[in-house]
Amino acid sequence: MNAGTKAPQPLTPGPGGRVITARYGRDLEDFTIGDVYEHRPGRTVTAADNIQFSLLTMNRHPAHCDDAYAASTEFGQALVNSTLTLAIVTGLTVDDVSARAIANLGWREVRLTAPVFVGDTLYARTKVLAARASKSRPGEGVVTTETQGYKQDGTVVLSFERMSLIHKRGHGPEN
Repeated sequence: MNAGTKAPQPLTPGPGGRVITARYGRDLEDFTIGDVYEHRPGRTVTAADNIQFSLLTMNRHPAHCDDAYAASTEFGQALVNSTLTLAIVTGLTVDDVSARAIANLGWREVRLTAPVFVGDTLYARTKVLAARASKSRPGEGVVTTETQGYKQDGTVVLSFERMSLIHKRGHGPEN
């Protein structure tokens, strides 16, 4: 900055305006049983994603990392590692479901219902099944959700239920 230049002042709202602070995630009180979240944006799976995830997790099955082998299977091409699909779909839900979670309490009823291939774009939708205060942790609660992951053509490729431990309003780390 030049000696004669003043430092910029923080922006302030104009008349009738307000400052809106972005908030990542939801508190327990923000979940309503029956609500459905359509998570965006989607995520296109690349060959590099599939190879790196498979090798990182020591899953060297040739259906994931040997195109010549995969071409000879009933699918005719490499399958995306199903645990990568689960990881991507779970990740798609974070902004709406678990960004303010203290912990994932578990998954149940994980079902793989259709194959995923390199180049498919995954999307997710989540329904709130239950939201209740914790019996043992007064500033927290448990949210149970059902999630479906689906491809660009609408085909559901996996589903699962998930339980998350979520802060009640006013009890999170930034409060």
